[in-house]
Amino acid sequence: MDAMRRGPIGALAATAGICAGALLGGCGGSQTTTVAKSEPAPSAQPETQATSTAPASTTATTSPTPAASSGGTAAPSTTRTAPEPAFAQQEPAAEGASAAATLVRAKGFTPNNASEYHPDQTLRVLVGTRTGSSDGYGQQAFFFLDGHYIGTDTKEPSATVKVVSQSDTAVTLAYPLYRSGDPLANPSGGQTTVRFELNDGKLTPVGTIPPASSTSGLSRN
Repeated sequence: MDAMRRGPIGALAATAGICAGALLGGCGGSQTTTVAKSEPAPSAQPETQATSTAPASTTATTSPTPAASSGGTAAPSTTRTAPEPAFAQQEPAAEGASAAATLVRAKGFTPNNASEYHPDQTLRVLVGTRTGSSDGYGQQAFFFLDGHYIGTDTKEPSATVKVVSQSDTAVTLAYPLYRSGDPLANPSGGQTTVRFELNDGKLTPVGTIPPASSTSGLSRN
């Protein structure tokens, strides 16, 4: 009888143990699922990394500012020390005396003496009088470099200009000098000569060109 009682009681106890083990096993399984569900916390790190990279794009947009420092002030400027003459840019070649005379006429002057133009020289000259001048005054010297017109002796015409001498690379001109009140036909200040010569491809006056007019000193008009 005791053995029979123990049998059911033992069976019940075993059953209870199995159920308890099952319950404990079920609780353990719920804990693992709970941990698995609570793990999304590490996913916050990519968001912080994404925000930390944002300033890099900001600095990239501000970096082009040094480009503004290229101001363009490197272009050199040239200053002519002599007030006269202001020679013109080269124009199409005028090799012969007649072609040079045509160019002088196009500038509003009539050539005085075409024989003064020497095509065999590097530097050539042709003096002209303002076209339409009734008294024959108002003259300028027109210079040519290898047949190309390069400009005149002065910005404004003189009463008269005379070619004193010329060589392959130099021309000497003479200007009459006037005092205030002198008539054009009778300058009382004598004359001065100025030598024009080529210097590194540029025509440079050697000497002082008298002014076009003066109320207190000598002038070329």
